[in-house]
Amino acid sequence: MILTLQTPRPLSRLPRFLPFSTNASITLNQSQPATSTSPSPPHSQILSTRHSLLSRQFSAADLLRSHLHRLNLVEPHLHSFLHLPDPSDLLAQAESLDRRIAAGEDVGPLAGVLVAVKDNICTSDMPSTGGSRILEGYRPPFDATAVKRAKGLGAIVVGKTNLDEFGMGSTTEGSAYQVTANPWDLSRVPGGSSGGSAAAVSARQCVVSLGSDTGGSVRQPASFCGVVGLKPTYGRVSRFGLMAYASSLDTVGCFGSSVADAGILLHAIAGHDRFDATSSNQDVPNFLSHFVSPSSFESKPLKGLRVGLIRETIGDGVDAGVISAIHSAASHFEELGCSVNEVSLPSFSLGLPAYYILASSESSSNLSRYDGIRYGNQVYADELDSLYGSSRANGFGSEVKMRILMGTYALSAGYYDAYYKRAQQVRTIIRNSFKEALSQNDILISPAAPSAAYKIGEKKNDPLAMYAGDIMTVNVNLAGLPALVLPCGFVEGGTAGLPIGLQMIGAAFGEEELLRVGHVFEQTLENGRFVPPIVSEDIAS
Repeated sequence: MILTLQTPRPLSRLPRFLPFSTNASITLNQSQPATSTSPSPPHSQILSTRHSLLSRQFSAADLLRSHLHRLNLVEPHLHSFLHLPDPSDLLAQAESLDRRIAAGEDVGPLAGVLVAVKDNICTSDMPSTGGSRILEGYRPPFDATAVKRAKGLGAIVVGKTNLDEFGMGSTTEGSAYQVTANPWDLSRVPGGSSGGSAAAVSARQCVVSLGSDTGGSVRQPASFCGVVGLKPTYGRVSRFGLMAYASSLDTVGCFGSSVADAGILLHAIAGHDRFDATSSNQDVPNFLSHFVSPSSFESKPLKGLRVGLIRETIGDGVDAGVISAIHSAASHFEELGCSVNEVSLPSFSLGLPAYYILASSESSSNLSRYDGIRYGNQVYADELDSLYGSSRANGFGSEVKMRILMGTYALSAGYYDAYYKRAQQVRTIIRNSFKEALSQNDILISPAAPSAAYKIGEKKNDPLAMYAGDIMTVNVNLAGLPALVLPCGFVEGGTAGLPIGLQMIGAAFGEEELLRVGHVFEQTLENGRFVPPIVSEDIAS
């Protein structure tokens, strides 16, 4: 049963969310109630939720009702979700958790945490459409590995979020069902393709969310919506159950309102999976040990860290306000004890054309399965060719069709060497340039996007301008590296300014260092409260 949302009400009347205690333990494997002597934690909704439950300050059912109340009131304005389960099913999960806690049973580190899931990630108990009409009503018989692991650690999946069709887009306007709005300004896009997941976290409709990142689809929406977005190293998280767009680039990523929340979620879903041959056997470090209270920081907590500011990302085509915010972030790194130097990646500009050739080529192959026979809704026809053609013509949107055509052309006889092969060669050059830069720097930084969120419809009819917005992010996917985006400042726009995201890029499987550095940066940033006006009165300071 899909939840029927209420008629929009004035946003100033949103109920205040149940307050979270400022005391919580950062040890997530405990099952006994926390005590008043627990150390003060970093700002983390996951840690606060756990403390509230284990200390019996609130029940899981109380927290669920409060979150759902806000979700229902804000949702008609944002349209973050495509599918919401029956509230009674969610309540049953929360009450079951309360009984386990009352009985003294061990509960997982995500117990009671409300997680939203992008609709191209399979869930067995809700539809998974990929934002496309061709999969309208499709309900997979299994959960994606990332979803299964989150559920196994106690998470409650609160709904499936909106996206550009099959992840192909940068605004979430490419969804076949609805357009999602940015919580900071309802007239602007939330970014894409994981715009629904980013908007839901930003508006506190959930605690954390899962998205996917093929060319920046976690990081750019995180920047637009003022939340933390984490793209792991390729292979760190299983892709089993993620609808394939470009298989050599796709990754499952995490959104949170703090670095700690994104890191805790990553820790829960990471690791090798026998159902995904590309998942890595690398051990998953204990990210949690780095999420300490700011009171325990040294005067120069990042002393000795080498930070490289990518020169090509702060030049022509980047808004002045974005450049100013990144320079301020670089200054903040220096205050924390880092050495910051500009580094040049001459191949950086080559990433965008190479990415769109490779991603489109892989999508033309991956999406061939949606033919009305193997997968996808079928349009009846007397002949098989007509059935294929009509099912795909009616089921796919214009952007998906264009990328399939581009990819098929690039792979066709006579053009393979000129396009696909050359793009793969450029990919190797980009990977080597990152490797060299990271041998001389511990992390690299850049803007996450060349501008803040723009107006809905502003670039919908100009695909080249929309593609150009991916210039900051696609190279990371081509190199298979991890990257963390967190808000670092504002530019003018809307009623309260528009957030700007800082992108931090690390070496392969270097998520632990990125999270450590990101946590320190976040906790020491002045005026670092990024709560959108749509819910700011509802969130305790």
